[in-house]
Amino acid sequence: MENEKINAKILKKKYIPTAEFYSQIIDSLQDYSIFTLDNEFIINSWSSGAAKIFGYESDEIIGESFDIIFTEEDIKDGIPQTEIQAALSEGRATDNRWHICKDKEVFYAYGLVFPLIGVDGERLGFVKILRDLTERKKSEDAIKKYVKELEDLNAHKENVLAIVSHDLRSPLSGIIGTAEYLKTNFDRLESKKAKEMLDLLHKTAVDELNMLDNLVEWARIKYASEVFSPTKITPFTYVQKVFDSLRESASLNSITLCNKIEADTSVFADGKMILSVFQNIISNAIKHSLPGGEITVLAKIETEKVIIQIKDSGIGMSKEVVEKLFTPQMSTLSKARKDNKGAGIGLLLVKGFLEKNDGEIWVESVEGIGSSFYFSLPLEESLFKINSSDKIEFDERV
Repeated sequence: MENEKINAKILKKKYIPTAEFYSQIIDSLQDYSIFTLDNEFIINSWSSGAAKIFGYESDEIIGESFDIIFTEEDIKDGIPQTEIQAALSEGRATDNRWHICKDKEVFYAYGLVFPLIGVDGERLGFVKILRDLTERKKSEDAIKKYVKELEDLNAHKENVLAIVSHDLRSPLSGIIGTAEYLKTNFDRLESKKAKEMLDLLHKTAVDELNMLDNLVEWARIKYASEVFSPTKITPFTYVQKVFDSLRESASLNSITLCNKIEADTSVFADGKMILSVFQNIISNAIKHSLPGGEITVLAKIETEKVIIQIKDSGIGMSKEVVEKLFTPQMSTLSKARKDNKGAGIGLLLVKGFLEKNDGEIWVESVEGIGSSFYFSLPLEESLFKINSSDKIEFDERV
């Protein structure tokens, strides 16, 4: 009996976990980044999961500051220090945010940091645990953006119905009335007066057709996905096509057109939609430019997107106009159409096209100086239908 107890004690000692044993467990967690910091916030251990997620090998990262995994924006905002202070005051700190890898790519992670306490109660440093949630965040973003699109569709549907009932119906009534007057009184009208009325009929009919075409195109991109066919395209080529078609109109006011996009810059988008975007914005810029002005198109690459700028030296817009530019209501559309401002249903079309291509649009403008329209397009095909910059909070228990 005594021998059995001795053997049991020996057997029990053989299974006491060692530091190496725990290290092996930590290294087996490939979906988690686990590393430690000393009290000066210098990285002093690095798991294989951390190497897999961040791209740094142990000998590359050990000795580096905690800041190395944070984006420049977060470092500027003091996020690393905030995490440490929260961990000290509350015993742990949790956060969901973007982190940066060795190759400068970013990923979204759930993070946990807590103090590392020794056997005598002294603080040895800190432990940081991260789980990559990029794929989940993108899926969540796609769902949120899709819900927002459905809400926008309902709002836009009301606008379109209002436009059809008011902006199309009212001018058609005028066309019919003028045509009836001409039909009844044509023999008694002077030729000059009759020609003026015919010119008015022609212009009104053309305006109505243009608005109807824009409404149909806008409805197609919102409701008919089969017309969407994105591929690799070069914006430089599309800008040149638009410049060629509008050069005569620009030359009437001695407006210079400059295409400064690099010829080999490419984006992943639907060519017909992007051609329409350039056509709408550049033609509006010509209408609003002062004689002798210049319209310049530029592009720069930022992360996974290309930012295109269409800059004019025209009359500019007030802050109030800019704020409502991409959410036009029926009344503003009617006024824009009446004043021949060119900003209205065309911008609904532009915004819709860009959103369909996973892009965004915004504008900067100063009255009397000019405007710059900016829009983004993806460099490559996204693995997800939609992406968004909206902040998502995740359950820290995942």
